[in-house]
Amino acid sequence: MRIAAIDQGTTSTRALLLGPGGGLVPVLSLPHGQSYPAPGHVEQDGEELLANILRCLEAAAPDAVGLANQGESCLAWDARDGRPICPVISWQDDRTWDVTAALARDGAGPFVMGRAGLPLDPYFPASKLGWIMRHVPQAATLAAQGHLRLGTTDAFFRDRLTGRFETDVATASRTSLMNLETGTWDAGLCGLFGVPIDALPAIGPTSGNLGDLPGGARLAASIVDQQAALYGHRCHQPGAAKVTFGTGAFVQCLTGALVRPERPGPLPTVAWQKPDEPVVYALDGGVYAASAAVNWARNLGLFQDYAEISAFRARPAIDRGIVFVPALAGLGCPHWNRAARGAWLGLGLGDGKSDMMQALLEGVALRTAEVLAAMQSLRSFEGPISVDGGLSRNGYFVQFLSEVAGHDLFLAGEAEQTALGLAAMAAESLGLPPFLRRQGSSLRADSSHRTARMDVFTAARRAVEDFPAHQSRPDRKK
Repeated sequence: MRIAAIDQGTTSTRALLLGPGGGLVPVLSLPHGQSYPAPGHVEQDGEELLANILRCLEAAAPDAVGLANQGESCLAWDARDGRPICPVISWQDDRTWDVTAALARDGAGPFVMGRAGLPLDPYFPASKLGWIMRHVPQAATLAAQGHLRLGTTDAFFRDRLTGRFETDVATASRTSLMNLETGTWDAGLCGLFGVPIDALPAIGPTSGNLGDLPGGARLAASIVDQQAALYGHRCHQPGAAKVTFGTGAFVQCLTGALVRPERPGPLPTVAWQKPDEPVVYALDGGVYAASAAVNWARNLGLFQDYAEISAFRARPAIDRGIVFVPALAGLGCPHWNRAARGAWLGLGLGDGKSDMMQALLEGVALRTAEVLAAMQSLRSFEGPISVDGGLSRNGYFVQFLSEVAGHDLFLAGEAEQTALGLAAMAAESLGLPPFLRRQGSSLRADSSHRTARMDVFTAARRAVEDFPAHQSRPDRKK
């Protein structure tokens, strides 16, 4: 049986086939565009994303498919023909910062945390879907006629590909519209954000018989990319944790039962739900700019080849008083401050590009360490933290990460952990035996300098948050 994993990510759509012995065979990778029509706006073309998925399906010719989605990216479309009425609003987009800030001032934060388990932040789709209702005239017209459909990108794909307007409970848990305990859309949350509840998709499990795709293949799994990676890392027991370094850095720790923090920090989320089984929960925390920060620096001309930044002759930049705070799209977990912006601190006339890049890599690691520390205060980790993604291949970065995180790391041998988790979920939903094998290498932590480095970074991060220019950020010209 040909089982394909299709990872519809932030910058590309990739198809991989499950090969003999549980390995993955790449089939096709297709990039897609992103546009930035206004400060803070990040958009994609829903039809382009869908066309890339169809090309991946055609190239893989599978019998069954696991499909990953971006998580918090969302859009609206016409139920009659499935055509989008607006661009996809990316998870990176923060156009609704003023809406969530106003709701916070009005005291809505505890209500949202109590029901959705999420803070008031434009990262989550609820405020973006409300923005669509206010700013896209066709949305209100279609809603009045009963023809409006709203949702994350997976619901759009599944509606067009299978004819079933559905999402999965893990993706729905990331919207700020689902009641985390009941697994259903919450009328109070929908009313708060101005989202018509009857325009949202049905919520179902993350795997099973999810419909037939073009060409006759079965959609056997559909889930958020980070939860798929968690499954691929074999984080199947409470306390098992992973970090995926992609556009951002995403930390997750399986908890099994629901863990509800008293205030915003690491967030409770649904990990997955298999057919006819209880929901499995996790804790989640993100750093908005990881590889995005590295690529940004490369575009600035700070380096040309990635080999240049895999090792440095100088001792760590932070030990020399040079710090980079990677808040290029704000600060996510555990600070939840979208207004903050990135900065290098401590630069002198004798410092150059190499020093800036060394500090940048350290900054991403230090922000990841902040998330890990906040998460560990809620649930202790069991075993080493499993790491994957592009930056996990950078020797300097992972060594520094192990030192400031204070935990042993397991460097996954398979780079495509999201696809691996998708393939495993799809195969198991078809009754095939589990095939996941834990392959990779371990990295022992030396945390002797951890406290001093974290103290310096904390001071730098607070300086960035206190910098007054961020107050005018939404009005800045591109």
